[in-house]
Amino acid sequence: MQAPWGVINVEPGWYISSQQPEEAEAEAEQLSPLLSNELHRPGSVGVSYSVSVLNLVNAIMGSGILGLAYVMAHTGVLGFSFMLLIVALLASFSVHLLLSMCIQTAVTSYEDLGLFAFGLPGKVVVAGTIIIQDVGAMSSYLFIIKTELPAAISEFLSGDYSGSWYLDGKTLLIIICVVIVFPLALLPKIGFLGYTSSLSFFFMVFFALAIVIKKWSIPCPLTLNCMEQYFQISNATDDCKPKLFHFSKESVYALPATAFSFLCHTSILPIYCELQSPSKKRMQNVTNTAIALTFLIYFISALFGYLTFYDKVASNVLQDYGKYLPHDAVVRTVRLCFLCAVLLTVPLIHFPARKAFMMVFFSNLPFSWIHHFLTTLALNIVIVLCAIYVPDIRNVFGIVGSSTSACLTFVFPGLFYLKLSREDFLSWKKLGAFVLLILGVLAGNFSLAVIIFNWTNNK
Repeated sequence: MQAPWGVINVEPGWYISSQQPEEAEAEAEQLSPLLSNELHRPGSVGVSYSVSVLNLVNAIMGSGILGLAYVMAHTGVLGFSFMLLIVALLASFSVHLLLSMCIQTAVTSYEDLGLFAFGLPGKVVVAGTIIIQDVGAMSSYLFIIKTELPAAISEFLSGDYSGSWYLDGKTLLIIICVVIVFPLALLPKIGFLGYTSSLSFFFMVFFALAIVIKKWSIPCPLTLNCMEQYFQISNATDDCKPKLFHFSKESVYALPATAFSFLCHTSILPIYCELQSPSKKRMQNVTNTAIALTFLIYFISALFGYLTFYDKVASNVLQDYGKYLPHDAVVRTVRLCFLCAVLLTVPLIHFPARKAFMMVFFSNLPFSWIHHFLTTLALNIVIVLCAIYVPDIRNVFGIVGSSTSACLTFVFPGLFYLKLSREDFLSWKKLGAFVLLILGVLAGNFSLAVIIFNWTNNK
């Protein structure tokens, strides 16, 4: 049944009426300005292209960048490069499918795509997946801040300040969440975080540049300074030669580490709704630019981190710099800047989590500042409690996150496109969606098995 032009809130089962997929997208593209009416109020000019790119880059990059040098050490330079490139291309393609479905169905949220595809259960499953993924990510970031920030601050102090409140991780975490995270998360639109995203992006670039510069400050074979005496860690000059391809028992962690390094799909549609002059092509360009910048920073950080420590690189590359350059001012500054970058990512992830919650419980009600405030407060309390009281939050949310990340990045876009698109199954988009679905299921199950295996063996 053909729906009238301008209808935004439509029932599941309505599609653009053109018979050919190309005609449908061309016809639906004219609806792009209408699709943003829900968030673009009259007089609003939207968020600029550059700010949208920075917001998306901030949503993509997180603490996972610390482990990419370790991944390269166990896959080789070319092996890692190939994996990272494939994941970046798949992430861009899955976003392309999401935007295509939004144009064809005239909705602007991930949750409503689930509603179109599988009715109310689909919407609830998508919303629940987003909430679990985002709460896990935010809690993990706060957990890192709780454990690492006191050590970073103490490096700038001389003397014994043990027992001071500003070196207590829990106290610092509560203060930061009250003063920084909660007020930023309360902002009504994701575009308002453009300034913090710019700052976070600068910190990540500084992190990558510092790794490049410090490559020439640490000789190979590695020597460790202990009580003013230098101990050589390795005598073999072969240990200082990069490997193009390398496989070991640790290589199994490479797939989950790279497969979910470009997860940004929960933030794509909120950013798209606030984009200036919104269109599918413009938002795809935003996505491609953000993924390209992220790929560049990821690759530079991993490459020079690996070329500094080679097979001796730790799963957290900052620990290596603290070990081999314990009194270096640049390393201290980098650690503090990185923690600030992680902190500024938390409010950005609040937006899709809060939106998913409100779409399930308050979807039929008009916007209310009371609901907005209480939902933001509840999410903030949950992630702070998780970061404080869960003893090893990375393992707990690693198990959940391995499945939710795979669903949001690969499984849902592929599955929904196969369900909603009227293209022939042999069309390149549907075949690509099917491949994306299969890869998502395999990657999710594989990473889940790896995390459970690692968890049980470490007990």
